Amino acid sequence: MNVQIRTLKADISADLEAISEIYQAIHQFGADLRDERERIVVAYYLHNLYCAFESIFERIAQTFGNQIADRAGWHADLLRRMTLDIEGVRPRVLSAPAYDSLDELRRFRHVFRSAYRLRLDADRLALVYRKAQALEHVYRADIERFLAFLDDLLQVEDE
Repeated sequence: MNVQIRTLKADISADLEAISEIYQAIHQFGADLRDERERIVVAYYLHNLYCAFESIFERIAQTFGNQIADRAGWHADLLRRMTLDIEGVRPRVLSAPAYDSLDELRRFRHVFRSAYRLRLDADRLALVYRKAQALEHVYRADIERFLAFLDDLLQVEDE
């Protein structure tokens, strides 16, 4: 398990770096996204932001054996599971505010991926943008708490 935990920590670290880069790119744009081209670019970044978080959650689920067998609706189930304390296995990964923001990003990502003839709604995109900004203020504490749990696991195994 030691190798799996160390690998998970390295993967999370890489994903956190990607998340930081995505946020830097998003910050180039304001919340007033009236230009269609800006909306498309910001929508792309918001899509990628959720994907980077979901990558972390998939790895956590794989490492701790709580994968989702039913592939219908698995994105929502995976995200919801990250809010659960699983006694004897792992603590929750996400706080309620982080979950709320990520769930909005998840729904948006689904629309963005599925729509090929859609003009992006400026108001909806602004809502998702604000949720991403709110997430930026809370996700680090959630992930740091989880990484501290992983460090504790490694210390126990090393003893």
